[in-house]
Amino acid sequence: MRTIHGFSSGVNNSAIDPALGGHHHDKTVLSAYEACSAHVQRGELAVSPAGVFWLETDPARGCNTLWHLSDQGSVRLGPDDLGIRSRVNGYGGGALAAADSGVFVVGEDQQIRFVSLADGQCHSLTDDAEAAYGGLVADESRQRVLAVREAEGKQQLVAVSMQGERAVLHSGLDFYSSPAVSADGKQVAWTSWQLPDMPWLRTRLWTANVSEDGLLDQCREWPTPSEASVQQPVFDGNQLWVLSDHEGWWQPWHIENSGGGAWHAIDSPARDHANAPWQLGESHHCPTGRGGWARVRYCNGTGELWLSSGQTGETIRVARDFGDFRCLQSAGEHLYCIGRASSRLDAVLEIDLETGQARTIAGGEEAMPEARAALPLDIEIPALNPGEASIHGFFYTPKLATPDVPPLILIAHGGPTSAAYPVFNPQVQYWCQRGFAVAEINYRGSTGFGREFRLALEGRWGEVDVADMERAADHLASFGLADGSRVFIQGRSSGGYTALMAMIRSQRFTAGASMFGVTDPMRLRAMTHRFESGYLDWLLGSPEKHPKRWRERTPLFHAERITAPMIFFQGGKDRVVVPEQTRAMTEAMKAAGRAPELHWFEDEGHGFRRQANQAGMLEWMFSFYRKHSQKADDQAENLS
Repeated sequence: MRTIHGFSSGVNNSAIDPALGGHHHDKTVLSAYEACSAHVQRGELAVSPAGVFWLETDPARGCNTLWHLSDQGSVRLGPDDLGIRSRVNGYGGGALAAADSGVFVVGEDQQIRFVSLADGQCHSLTDDAEAAYGGLVADESRQRVLAVREAEGKQQLVAVSMQGERAVLHSGLDFYSSPAVSADGKQVAWTSWQLPDMPWLRTRLWTANVSEDGLLDQCREWPTPSEASVQQPVFDGNQLWVLSDHEGWWQPWHIENSGGGAWHAIDSPARDHANAPWQLGESHHCPTGRGGWARVRYCNGTGELWLSSGQTGETIRVARDFGDFRCLQSAGEHLYCIGRASSRLDAVLEIDLETGQARTIAGGEEAMPEARAALPLDIEIPALNPGEASIHGFFYTPKLATPDVPPLILIAHGGPTSAAYPVFNPQVQYWCQRGFAVAEINYRGSTGFGREFRLALEGRWGEVDVADMERAADHLASFGLADGSRVFIQGRSSGGYTALMAMIRSQRFTAGASMFGVTDPMRLRAMTHRFESGYLDWLLGSPEKHPKRWRERTPLFHAERITAPMIFFQGGKDRVVVPEQTRAMTEAMKAAGRAPELHWFEDEGHGFRRQANQAGMLEWMFSFYRKHSQKADDQAENLS
């Protein structure tokens, strides 16, 4: 139910938006089209002796393209029609791996290709129409790539040679992730999990030796000291390290894989060093040589990048201008990663391991002039009851000066096991430039705040997330940061469900917006894909054991309780939250005498990709919010 943000189509849209309260558009105000265009995202960075490679979105074509850092700067590789994206588990990841002479990629057709650095030629390695590949890792010692293969409702760990020969390395487990190869090529590690679990609940760590013929033997599972989610195995030479939360946080652990399987902790703070592994190929830690490490730590939702020296033991924080980091890779005297900041587009960073100095080598464009940008303020909302956790979020003040306390838009992130980060979001800027305050809330169940906080949503979806959104609204209003009589709530996918449940449970909200949101969990349970097939039972409990809870937490059954205005957006090709979910909800509201707005985009799936559609959604939502944020006196003046 998490929305992986889509891409834009490049369709021009010349519509001009009026600003809140009747102010007219001018050149200093970000238009809907501008907010949905040129938002170039970068990710899946990989490094090898051949250089630094990454993926970059092409807003005009709506796909990922391959880039390489050369002596002439950033250069695009591969043929013009090469789009790159994995769809394993529905969310993909690991569609790029760098080798000595080029890169392995997963094309839009889900097949593996090799792009040669020497001539830029793209060679197909698989012709496996029924399968999808992801989680690519180069195995240089054998001139091949390891991958997760998904076909016919099953997954395998496979190896594909440069000649396209495929070997099954391991099978029989429900899900595979994070293959890693030791420096000498003689060991492989990976993680797995079984239905109905999700990878942030319970996973298993595996290792195996690689025999002379390239197959695996002596496969072994390494049980954690207590129940845990283990992710991102990585070898430092031949030593195995992972991130495990069996002590409450995703922290680094060294596995004594040559003996009895002892787990050794290092001195690290009680912080999550990774986020929820929705996608394959995540990398939040990596060795930097001579015992040194680079690691990400999440502190109240902000990602911090830390370097530790294996020689002196000193630990320093670097690249402080950025609020999130992904794809950590080291080569020689440098660390490379993707950095995300609050006022810039995604940047490819090169960090000197000796001095800690960070340099942007690609991307990092100024998203908008700093004077126009609303920057995130870290907020903490205290617990109401003993034993409850405080919650955190990011608050953005409006950039349009008005004499009144501003209306507030509360955003519930998707997932729901995901998080909001203090990074550039052009749609947040769009609202702030129109006189709205915006708050993104990391409610209970969000990732980045430890295992207990993340699992607090078990059986309580539609309850604790909604309570935390209500709490955030009250808190911000009590400090005069927002007008408590003009509070809107919106969300995408599972965030749309939270918004709907908030509109049902509470009278705090002036209006709500659901973007392809869940309205009927039971119907979704019957239709969702394999990856999330057990997720709803975890979020709400078994429907056989808790039928009353399921009925109470199904927005479709309580449409008549939504008395405030609602606006809905839905794609006609959505395979995650199928279109019938939104259609049924709006029809139920109409039957109850309500008048919901529904905007239907027949050519869109889950997470709108086309630029014109994204801009259209913003404009419709702004018109809706502006109408319902007017005070009674303002509305009276407009009566004819």
